[in-house]
Amino acid sequence: MKIAIAAILASAVACVTSPAAHGQDAGLDPGTGLPVSQPFDFPELGVVAPFWSKRVAGYFTTADGVELRYTVLLPKGSGRFPVVLSINGYDAGSIGGSPYLKYKTAMSVELDKLLVEAGYAVMGVNAAGTGCSGGQLEYTRPQLGRHGAEAVEFAASQAWSDGRIGMVNWSYGGSSQLATAQLNPPHLRAIVPGMALTDFRDALTPGGVPAPGFITPFRISFRSYWEKVVAQAAREEGDERCLKQVAKNLEAEDTNSLMHLFLSHPVRDAYMDSFDLARLADRIQVPVLSLEAFQDQAITPRSGHYQSRLDPSRLWLVQTNGRHDMYFARDFQAMAKRFLDRFVKGEDNGFERDTPRTTVWMEAFETGDKTLERRVSPKARWVVRKGAIKADDLVVKEFHLGTGSLLADKPAPGAADGFDYPGAGVAVNDLGGATLWGPLPADWTKTSVAYTSAPLGQDMMVYGPGSADLWVAANGGDADIQVTVTELRPDGLETYVQRGWLRLSNRALDTARSTPLLPVHVDRPEQSMPLFPGRPVFARVEINKMGHYFRKGSRLRIWIDTPAQTGGLQFDTFAQRQRVHVLHNASYDSLVRFGVLKDVKGPEAYPECGRTLLQPCRPDPLASN
Repeated sequence: MKIAIAAILASAVACVTSPAAHGQDAGLDPGTGLPVSQPFDFPELGVVAPFWSKRVAGYFTTADGVELRYTVLLPKGSGRFPVVLSINGYDAGSIGGSPYLKYKTAMSVELDKLLVEAGYAVMGVNAAGTGCSGGQLEYTRPQLGRHGAEAVEFAASQAWSDGRIGMVNWSYGGSSQLATAQLNPPHLRAIVPGMALTDFRDALTPGGVPAPGFITPFRISFRSYWEKVVAQAAREEGDERCLKQVAKNLEAEDTNSLMHLFLSHPVRDAYMDSFDLARLADRIQVPVLSLEAFQDQAITPRSGHYQSRLDPSRLWLVQTNGRHDMYFARDFQAMAKRFLDRFVKGEDNGFERDTPRTTVWMEAFETGDKTLERRVSPKARWVVRKGAIKADDLVVKEFHLGTGSLLADKPAPGAADGFDYPGAGVAVNDLGGATLWGPLPADWTKTSVAYTSAPLGQDMMVYGPGSADLWVAANGGDADIQVTVTELRPDGLETYVQRGWLRLSNRALDTARSTPLLPVHVDRPEQSMPLFPGRPVFARVEINKMGHYFRKGSRLRIWIDTPAQTGGLQFDTFAQRQRVHVLHNASYDSLVRFGVLKDVKGPEAYPECGRTLLQPCRPDPLASN
């Protein structure tokens, strides 16, 4: 939801100037003395005409007695139609109202229109405790799947439905698909989850590092949809029942928010496990078209690595650089429609024959001057097409840390490198989806260390997660580590690739599940491992999934420093000031590992600097230091 979240963030921090009153300064509330907050409203993006023949709205009651609000947009024609269902916590149950027609929606109006015109009934349902729906909001806990399965069967039983049901959408709408499909409701035929948050730990404490900065914008977004979109549609329809429920849900959110979850469960425990959708992904039996963005600025691309638990014969995977809202891309939506036509309608349209199991959009960019056009315009500069990628398709490439260097052949003895902690760090991108490098802090040479390889002798397609296996020492009992991967081009410009984070006391590994390229941490409070001053410890930092083509002549670089704002992730790091050291010698061999995908040949020319989505360029800071 790039557009909505960006506007909400701006609203959350903006103030307006108002006349001075009762001796107060201009722009201050006379009662509190605080700056007057600018009321939030969704931006005016345009208007679309109704594209459906009939709109049906109502409520259905789940087995546990919860009334969920739904809306259906029916296509032209008579009889029964296949149904495409979306479930989220924003405004899915209110689609088709006047806010929706002005693009004030978390749904993709373009996708809904594409599907309705293709003969699908498009149905939206608000999750329990959101919008007009009753019950208690439980986010991604098992209730979401149970209610989703009941929504599928409710849709299949309606007079306008032919009983063939598919599911679409992204973010919350992606999570609801995974939760629903694990229960295998009889009439569900296929799902298209994008940017699915499978485990709130990925957004709230990646690597065990608290990141509360995501929570308040998320809450503002939730509440704004209910207040500004759902309520407006209900007023226009005269739905007093909905308006009363919206008021109840807003009141309940004050005592049942993500912030409450974050404060009550700052580390993983049995309750937090109940939010993890990836654990049971192997139960999904329907075809899946999955979309993920490597630089997803809202939830990261981890998704609990749920795709690895699916039956590969039922999975088609699309990956790309870019934002949380890449689901809006016109090219992807065309693929999603073909997928649904094949597996929901049952058409023999060649999808299985001509669609590779893995499609990686490389160096994706956007075009257009207007916001709506840019939103649907992302496309790949070039594409990698493969079958289901297995471990044997990747070559594990190791680079050993030396004094300022990355060596590909052997450990590089040298004195340990130190940096002052905590440092300010360098921001990359923002929650709104802007592609940017933040400014270097004044003391960056003291608060970070960098390691750079020699120019690469051949092209290298780095794919999937990576691992920074570091020997570190700190004297404060704990510290938070950030590893940033970049490409240093021959023209002296440095391109952002990916990041990963780890709280050092959270370094205990699940050795049975960890691989050379993917460290899996136990994440259990009873297995925390505080540091002792001067004693080196071995810590594996998971570097998030990536798909980046390093060209011959470029150099690979990693930075190690304090976690810094990355998209919507804003960290609350361990605060004790100290010196952190990274060791690299024969006894303490620190290295970084990447998976290199075989048999990939990309274009020789580099992409235009600054055009590749969420992979910003900057002049090499070390060259001018």
